[in-house]
Amino acid sequence: MGGSKEPSYGTRENILTHKTGPMVLLHVCCAPDGTVPWRSLLQEGLPVMGFFYGSNIHPAGEYEKRKNAFLKLAEALGAPFSLEPYEPYLWIEKTRTLASEKEGGARCRQCFEMQLRASARTALLHGCTCLCTTLTISPHKDPSLINSIGRRVSMEYGLQWIERVWRKNSGFIASIKESHRLDLYRQHYCGCCYSVRRR
Repeated sequence: MGGSKEPSYGTRENILTHKTGPMVLLHVCCAPDGTVPWRSLLQEGLPVMGFFYGSNIHPAGEYEKRKNAFLKLAEALGAPFSLEPYEPYLWIEKTRTLASEKEGGARCRQCFEMQLRASARTALLHGCTCLCTTLTISPHKDPSLINSIGRRVSMEYGLQWIERVWRKNSGFIASIKESHRLDLYRQHYCGCCYSVRRR
């Protein structure tokens, strides 16, 4: 038999089929982190719609840079996409009581869940049956936590969670190279008003 065509990032699993429209909704936290996961899922033969949330991004000018980079990546891949309305005041209101939390603590968990719930709602809106995220490509985030939130949210919304740890097998390094090749804007902090203060 010939060599495997499986991507080296994460592990493929049995994916539910869907005959109309995009099947996988990929939550893209930022364009650079989306390069490897988005292309990898497409190479598996899966129809993928990219989704950018962004209400956690501060300030508005930074959001615009990241949104435009996301649109540039979607265009480069020739893939469909969806954008969540930019509503930072709602994000701040829901995380206000966690303002003093350290980076990577309860506030970040709340943020991950908000992003993945918005992704799940969008998945249903567009007829997707599966949900995945690019968040696990970052070496600064806990992939076990992210996947556990993803499984729970997907179950609540009747979706199949595609569990991946995209940073495996040098996925993060590959994403840096690919974002440079595509000339994508790369941010210097996670995104929220609390992380920019700690930069």
